[in-house]
Formats: sequence, C-alpha cells, structure tokens
Amino acid sequence: MPKLPGNRPLTSSSGFPLTSLSAVNRLQLHEKESIYSKLLPTRLLNLLRITPDNLSAHPDKPLIQIVAPEGLNFVRINVRARHNDSDSVFFAELTDTQFHQMELAFCIICDPDAPRFAVDVTEAGAVNYFTSHGRNLPEELRAMQAGLFPNQTRRGLQMFNEFFQLVEQFTDSLGMEMIVAEPLTYDNAIRYEKYGFDYLTGLRLMLEINREFQPGGKLFERLDGSTPFRQQGMERTVRGRSWAIHDGIMDEPWDGIQIYKMIGVHAGLNTFPNRYSE
Repeated sequence: MPKLPGNRPLTSSSGFPLTSLSAVNRLQLHEKESIYSKLLPTRLLNLLRITPDNLSAHPDKPLIQIVAPEGLNFVRINVRARHNDSDSVFFAELTDTQFHQMELAFCIICDPDAPRFAVDVTEAGAVNYFTSHGRNLPEELRAMQAGLFPNQTRRGLQMFNEFFQLVEQFTDSLGMEMIVAEPLTYDNAIRYEKYGFDYLTGLRLMLEINREFQPGGKLFERLDGSTPFRQQGMERTVRGRSWAIHDGIMDEPWDGIQIYKMIGVHAGLNTFPNRYSE
C-alpha cells in the first residue's frame, strides 16, 4: 500500500493493479501517455502551453515524446519547447530494478531560451558523452562564468523539486518503497541530499571531499590557480567545488556514487554544511 498521505495504488482503467513500469507499458498507448504525462511538472506544461490531453500537437515531430515499449521496464519522456528544436527542455528516464525499486536514471530540465554552451561536444565538435571522450575547455569556462554547473548546456528552470515530488508519488503508487539514482557530478549529489537521499556507496568520499576542501586540506591546497577551474575561494560553494572536481582535482575519479531514498523518509544528510549560498 502507498506510504504517502492521500496517495492511492495505481490501477489501469479496467481496475487492474499496476506495480511496475512493465505493467504500465503493456497498456494501450493513450492510457500509457495519460499515466506518464502526470510526471510532467505543471509549471513546465504552463510554460510551453501544453495540456496533458494534447501530447501530439505536432504528429510529425511532437513536442512531447513518451517512449515506453511493451515488454520493457523503462520510460523515457522527452519534451521540446518547439517542434523543430534539437535540444530538449525536459528529458527524463525511469526504470524499475529487479529489486522492485525505481531508478531515476536521468533528468534534464533547462530553459530553452537561455544561452547555450557547447560543453557536450569536444572542441572538434564530436559528442563527448559527459566529457568521457574529451572536454571543450573554452565552452566550459564560458559556462562556469555564466553560473552554470558542470555538464549544463543551459540554465535550468528550477523545476526539479516539483518533478521529484511527482516521481516519488508515482513510485509510491506502484507499491515501491525506494528510489535509487547515480549522481553524475558532485553538485548533483549535494542536490539529492536536499531531497532526502542517503548513500548506498560514496558517503565516505563525500565526507572526505568536505574535509579536504577545508583550509590545510589537500584539495584546498590544489586550488592554486593552475587552471581556471582551480581558483582560491572555489571551496566555499557547491558550484566551485563541482567544477574543481570536474577538472580532475581529486586523486580518484568521480565514479560509482550510488544513492537512495526511502519513500516518505528524509535521510537528513548534509555533507557540505558550511557552504556559501549561490
């Protein structure tokens, strides 16, 4: 049974209980779209002037695309502000695990009208897959100076809070008790802490990062101005630390951080308690 107050078990239009993404994906297209469209923040729909019952306003290249193949246990929701845009304003992917948990695999929510920074490609123009195939240092510098975090191509819309509440309600309605995720950057991990996540793996590293960014710590000492991403004072903010870590300031790569949230429970973690507001 659902744990969140006022939440109800999810059922199909015929009353059949739905307890997994696979079960939802077996439904007819219109019913699947109706269920998954409820994961879209209301403010996003209002911003784009879209109604949940009009998901295919442009049949040739729809504003909202929901990919939920029958027989598979994932859903991908892709929203473009304009039907001919190459970039998404909203992109999310959910999958359920073999342990009956919901995995928030990916989420992007960005301002389609904000300046774009080509941090997602190398300086030669090739896709860099979150810098695993090279970086674009000039664009990264421009993005950092504009106040963005690593891997951000555009400024965000500050809608993740609303989206995550919808994800938690949806997960709860399926009878699942846990949401898992893997933060791609340091700032993502700190952000997830705010929403009540704990660590399956990585808590030791997060505490070590905070300790070593204190005066006298090895990461603090490495903020020596040797690159634009390693300037004194960057230890004081989540953004500054995240860019320094993105620049390879640590002895080990940022990898293998796994987090989880129990439905209706806030873990209360804060591994960077004395940060400056940004």
